[in-house]
Amino acid sequence: MALSGFHEVIERAGAAAERVDRSRDEITLVAVSKGRTVDQIRELYELGHRDFGENRAAEMAEKVPQLPEDIRWHYVGMLQSNKARLVRDQTHLLHSMDRVSLAKSWLKGIGEPPPVMLQVNVGREEQKGGALPEDVSTLAARFVAMGLEVRGLMAIPPLGESAEESRPYFSALRELRDELRVELPTVDGLSMGMTNDFEVAIEEGASFIRVGRAIFESTVDRD
Repeated sequence: MALSGFHEVIERAGAAAERVDRSRDEITLVAVSKGRTVDQIRELYELGHRDFGENRAAEMAEKVPQLPEDIRWHYVGMLQSNKARLVRDQTHLLHSMDRVSLAKSWLKGIGEPPPVMLQVNVGREEQKGGALPEDVSTLAARFVAMGLEVRGLMAIPPLGESAEESRPYFSALRELRDELRVELPTVDGLSMGMTNDFEVAIEEGASFIRVGRAIFESTVDRD
């Protein structure tokens, strides 16, 4: 694995935070490890990194027992309700909660369910999951009433030719979050930004960035 990619992402994230007078400590880098081997994940772990993201339930369930227990696993992809049980007990934060049926499945099990981010379809793309912006307030309140801890909002903007094309969508998600937390103060975080646009996301207020290829392959392609 090209460890230089990880260090470069850390440096770029810090520079982006500094540009807008933010602390690097406000931003959690989730290393998206989908499709990566256990050895690759362990190599990054040995550098001190602890936050990893997966988007396939079966793959995550297979990897978790083979790796250190202090890893914080983030589930960042679409999750079928009938597969929630595979990852619920191992998940530190679910980034893709977007419907009542999934919420009901997430609530099943022993103990309190892990906290969630509410996914928003900011680009209104039919092929993507997420609640429409106008439905977010009602859905967030519904999730909270059901007993979920909603930590914030997540979005994947439409794929553009440049990072700057993502900025309006990140800004819109931040504004939606600001409106929501008037009534729901815990809805505070923003999960947004991937390999191709994480610096813009940080400038627009991201608290979680989800970066895969730039870490594991040292590329600038989008995850």
